[in-house]
Amino acid sequence: MKIKKLLSTIKTKKESTFIPEIICLTGKMASGKNYISKLLLDENSVSVDLDNFGHMAINSCKDQIYNAFNEIAEKKGINLKKVDGSIDRRALGSLIFSDKALIKKQESIVYPEIIKLTKDFIKQNKEKTIYINATLLFKTPELMKLCSKIYFVKSNFFVRLYRAKKRDNLPLGQILKRFLAQKDLLKNYKLTGKPIIFIKN
Repeated sequence: MKIKKLLSTIKTKKESTFIPEIICLTGKMASGKNYISKLLLDENSVSVDLDNFGHMAINSCKDQIYNAFNEIAEKKGINLKKVDGSIDRRALGSLIFSDKALIKKQESIVYPEIIKLTKDFIKQNKEKTIYINATLLFKTPELMKLCSKIYFVKSNFFVRLYRAKKRDNLPLGQILKRFLAQKDLLKNYKLTGKPIIFIKN
């Protein structure tokens, strides 16, 4: 669905009886989720970027994360802590990115905190439609089941590549690895059974 048509549909719906809902806003890396999120917002809606809650969760769980991964990190010459004692998220990412077991271990530490923060946000905004902006929301079934539908943002591969390079300033090989890691993203969302509306950005 084109953006203008989607916005028109939402506006028409809200002009009738307004019923707040929770919507998963997702898509692959650099597809433009944040941009779409801003376009969707009005006085009856709010959005939350789960990346922010992820950062908060890492800060809250920094001791658990350090104890769980520091021994492995030291063997690979990776320093997990910044000068101020906080976890270096980029260093942590480089350590666990290619290891499914380590990713699962990290998720077991931070996901409960992310779920708690998200549920608190939902309670505080229960009178509004909530857009949960998250790439991997399907990994938290507890939150996924609260969503009435999925908005899946799609964008051209080369456009995403350009955006990712400009935004994150990462080596091209690293960006492509991240793209590859998300190749089954849509398949995983289809497995949730939630209706999916595609947004062409």
